[in-house]
Amino acid sequence: MPEQNSQTTSANKIRIITQVLTTAVKLWLRAQVSQISELEVEIKASDRQLISGRIPSISIFATHAVYQGLLITQIKLIAENIRINIGSVLKGKPLRLLETVPVIGDLIVDEKDLNASLSSDLLSTALSDLLVKVLPTHYPQSQPISWQEIILENNQIILRGLRVTNSKTTPVEICLGLKLQSGHELQVVHIPIHPHQEDTLNNNREYNLDLGSDVDIQELTLIPGKLMCRGQINVNP
Repeated sequence: MPEQNSQTTSANKIRIITQVLTTAVKLWLRAQVSQISELEVEIKASDRQLISGRIPSISIFATHAVYQGLLITQIKLIAENIRINIGSVLKGKPLRLLETVPVIGDLIVDEKDLNASLSSDLLSTALSDLLVKVLPTHYPQSQPISWQEIILENNQIILRGLRVTNSKTTPVEICLGLKLQSGHELQVVHIPIHPHQEDTLNNNREYNLDLGSDVDIQELTLIPGKLMCRGQINVNP
């Protein structure tokens, strides 16, 4: 009987640790984003692993998460081989990673959510920086573009905006083809939409965008109204 009580007490302690750890992971994830609609976390670890602060796997599912103004429709993640400061977490302190964590995930961004993110500094800066690379040097870079709409097509992104000068506002429409070159490199190609663009945009029409050594994309799909991505990223402490 005492042995059974001991086992029950031990099981209750592990259950409490799991609950505390799950709550800490959720708080840490919510701290990374400014808004999130749905968040599910599943921790897979043995009793001994939990107590030592080693977690073989954590599964995460979230919808409508906003990261630096960018709205992500849906994301599924599996983080593996995680080491955390379990002693501090059990004392009520924030969760902290002790080592780099490889995270495998699937991400979906709908066209409407991408358009809702147009006002974010992250997206608008990325678009402006990208056009500097893709469009030729004689294209008027000094005149900023106010982006109005993003259209997702098969392997293409169409950008519509307004170029504002002192005297007039000019509509702008730019089509970019997107292709996965390697796990960390994207090829962006300017595709003329109107026939007269062929003469003015005759060089610097493609650019390889390096995403860094911490990124490994296995699949990138652009279809009408939706962008889907599958790959791995290293999350550093």
